[in-house]
Amino acid sequence: MSSTESPDTATAAIPVPPAGPGRRGAAETVHTVNLPGLTLTVRAPAGRPAPKDGDAAARRDRAPALYVHGLGGSSQNWSDLMPLLADRLDGEAIDLPGFGQSPPPADGNHSVSAQARAVIRYLDAAGRGPVHLIGNSMGGAASTRVAAVRPDLVRTLTLISPALPELRPQLTAVPTALLAVPGLAGLFGRLTQDWTPERRTREVLALCYGDPGRVSPEGFSAAVDEYARRLELPYFWEVMERSARGLVNAYTLGGQHNLWRQAERVLAPTLLVYGGRDRLVSFRMARRAAAAFRGSRLLTLPEAGHVAMMEYPETVARAVRELLDSDMTDVTADAGRS
Repeated sequence: MSSTESPDTATAAIPVPPAGPGRRGAAETVHTVNLPGLTLTVRAPAGRPAPKDGDAAARRDRAPALYVHGLGGSSQNWSDLMPLLADRLDGEAIDLPGFGQSPPPADGNHSVSAQARAVIRYLDAAGRGPVHLIGNSMGGAASTRVAAVRPDLVRTLTLISPALPELRPQLTAVPTALLAVPGLAGLFGRLTQDWTPERRTREVLALCYGDPGRVSPEGFSAAVDEYARRLELPYFWEVMERSARGLVNAYTLGGQHNLWRQAERVLAPTLLVYGGRDRLVSFRMARRAAAAFRGSRLLTLPEAGHVAMMEYPETVARAVRELLDSDMTDVTADAGRS
């Protein structure tokens, strides 16, 4: 399927690729964090000291960062971007509850608010805040909520195609919303049980990438393997359904819990990244987001789709570095005034 064809409705099965493209093949470490009712898998570039190794001195020259993936994704979605920023950021990427290698939460709550709470609980337990928080899609919505309700935990905020409410969503995004209908995700799984992991992965990449041809053969193979692994999980379709429902419900919330209202409350310097070929989050939302997040920076990539950090990691990394430089300048200026 070419990048200009309309994807089949079945591509909504996983709106974000389950794994990163793996073009660099950089080694990573993975560890598990156990919290009451919650188990999170955390990924980081290899060579980074383990949390128990008294690593404060080893990390003092790098600021802590946390990467949060989107619906259907995993911490592997950041495997291209994290190494490019490793000289500046002590980065970690988490698997949200029920995704990647993290099991579902004990309470079965997959709302955006629950995901935001999972991020907050992890940061509080690890004592890593304030962090440079970086989120994509659904993870961008959760990160917005974290930055709004716990500004003490967020130093800067980077949102890549954040899933913020749209009054008129693109037609290509409607099938993803339909996953929220009770029983529909499981029905889709049964109707497509004969599909190969390769076919499923091609459909997802066609939906999420501006140009699926940018995915290397190695990256495609890694995504296929991860997809096949997830299909064997007994909770796979239930997590997809509940998470999609949580995202749809977040779109309908009013008052102080409305995501746009919360965007206006964010105090952290913010970078917004939007792709011109995004089939899930409308490119036209970039202007509204830039107005909502006070003093924000906006990076638009006309050829990118929904996962710019996987398609154009070098470009995104440069923009993040500029945000970090600006933040350091502001901190120095504040110190001078004091």
